[in-house]
Amino acid sequence: MLRYHTCDCVLSCHKLSSQSLRRCGYSVRSARQTLELWRGIIKEVGGRFGTSVLSYFLFLRWLLMFNIFSFLVNFGFITIPLLVFDPTPNIPANVRFRGLEILTGAGYFNHTVMYYGGYSNGTLVGPVEYNMQLAYFFTIAVYMVLCGIALIFSMASSFKKNYVLADPASSSAWQLLCSWDFSTTRVSLILIAVFVLLPSLQESLSEKAQGELLTLSEKLKHFGIHFGFWLLSTGLAIGCGASIYYLYEANWSLLQEAKTLLVPFVVSLINLVVPLFYSLFNKFEIYSSQRRQIYTLVVRNVFLKMSILAVLCYYWMNVVAEKFSCWESMVGQALYRLVIFDFLFLMLGSFFGEFLSNVVGTRLLPRLGVPEFDVARNVLELIYAQTLAWIGIYFSPLLPAIQILKFFILFYLKKVSLTQNCQPPRRSGRAAQMQTIFIALLFFPFFVGALSMVAYTAWSLTPSEECGPFRRLNNTFSVVGLWIDELEESSNWVVWIYQNVIRSEIFYFFITLIIL
Repeated sequence: MLRYHTCDCVLSCHKLSSQSLRRCGYSVRSARQTLELWRGIIKEVGGRFGTSVLSYFLFLRWLLMFNIFSFLVNFGFITIPLLVFDPTPNIPANVRFRGLEILTGAGYFNHTVMYYGGYSNGTLVGPVEYNMQLAYFFTIAVYMVLCGIALIFSMASSFKKNYVLADPASSSAWQLLCSWDFSTTRVSLILIAVFVLLPSLQESLSEKAQGELLTLSEKLKHFGIHFGFWLLSTGLAIGCGASIYYLYEANWSLLQEAKTLLVPFVVSLINLVVPLFYSLFNKFEIYSSQRRQIYTLVVRNVFLKMSILAVLCYYWMNVVAEKFSCWESMVGQALYRLVIFDFLFLMLGSFFGEFLSNVVGTRLLPRLGVPEFDVARNVLELIYAQTLAWIGIYFSPLLPAIQILKFFILFYLKKVSLTQNCQPPRRSGRAAQMQTIFIALLFFPFFVGALSMVAYTAWSLTPSEECGPFRRLNNTFSVVGLWIDELEESSNWVVWIYQNVIRSEIFYFFITLIIL
């Protein structure tokens, strides 16, 4: 009897502990959901406008978290140590803050820790020694590696969830049977649940209803229209890149602050106006699903933005690096101006692209109707903005702070513009799969391109001799070789890893295979 009684006690204790752990898990999950940023707003957007529009706001929040992490890493390992050891910036007596620096990024900001030139190249001596060269290099390198790993993991998990495990034949029934909370009894909560679930079911069923059979002549007609607009959009992208190239050739005067605003103004104007033309092209094209329409817009905008970034990077690496003594800070200023003007034009885009379209569609030309929220164009604007931050991480370590403020304001601006000026999409697409495409685009070509730019700068370009943590070195990566030389006597395993792994071609071959 004693043995059975002991068994019952053990089983009851195990049951009680399992229940306690389960309750604790539910409490933690509930607290995490309560503290989740913008949770209520995102639920409201998803319920009113569907998950295709919701995917934009989820993506914006995800990028905001990315930049918060970036800022904490850079500020904690690069900026704070320098401010602790040397709290007074080396600003000349004749340089004062005038306000124009907020737009240009030059002048007063050029002598602060905002840019590469404001950082020391020595070892900071205090209670502990802190090598700024190693800290700057490894912080940037580890951050880029972690970003790549996070993007690959997010892309893989999203692809597995939304493509591999998704069963299109039973997804609608699965949503209907498994998304409903059968414990809900209050009428108001039931109406809210219906309001949230209905757009998802419409999106799942809409593509099946749009699978219309076309005749051969109709297919040829649609193909001709698509081909013509593809030629026109590609020509526009190439022409925009060429115009920026010749603008730099005609106006390369970075030392005059007012003239420095011309290039970012033109670049931001192109990014505002040309995608509107792309959206106009889509009104004359016929698509079987909204997803295909969105993907077409995305590819056209990707080509446009990559053309612009390719021209900008070419000039920074080949012209600025040769003409200016502290060229890294000049590139950092150029990126700062692009980020600022991109934000200003995003606000203008919300006004012209959505508010004025709403006014025209409701008062002047009622047949146009209330505009829809352009998911493709808005997502590409976010990806472009994040690419600028990744490129600028080497030249302006505190640029993510500007991005955090920019994305935070942009979330509320877009939410207000959406609710006041836009209507729910008439044809819905699968937003979960669109989210996977967005992350994939963010990784390639944009993150890979930014990583290539930073890697080329570190491996191939000679740092400035008068400023920055890598002054008087052959290239940025030389700091690792100098550090390894100092460790040869004390840390043989680090030297062995550097000489046999890091410097091996096979190592980079495997890294390339993992990325691809």
